[in-house]
Amino acid sequence: MTRTVEQLVTEARARIREVSPTDLSSMSQGGVVLIDVREPGEYAQGHLPGAVNIPRGVLEFQIHAHPAMACVAEESLANTSRRLVLYCRTGGRSALAADSLQELGFTDVLSLAGGFEAWRNANPAIPTE
Repeated sequence: MTRTVEQLVTEARARIREVSPTDLSSMSQGGVVLIDVREPGEYAQGHLPGAVNIPRGVLEFQIHAHPAMACVAEESLANTSRRLVLYCRTGGRSALAADSLQELGFTDVLSLAGGFEAWRNANPAIPTE
């Protein structure tokens, strides 16, 4: 059975948890790892403060080794019970990525509902990096 990308995202959203931009802003940033799953060029144009960039295309291969090029394990990413909040431009890629990380054993993965665009619209006074 062939499915559309929209169907895949809808199915992934049924299996994951999403967080609103408002709820993300009120979370304790000390216990959260923000992962921007967009491409490096998108990340360079602006991203959430403190976010690390691990593109969707390599996420499963790189999640335990950040920075990716140095292949150095970063403890916060290796801990499968640490809270991860993933985001992309509008929330589709991050929903698929969150679903995939849950399959890899990560137990506290959230996807930002509406992605970077929703966060920027909800937090216009907070500058992006």
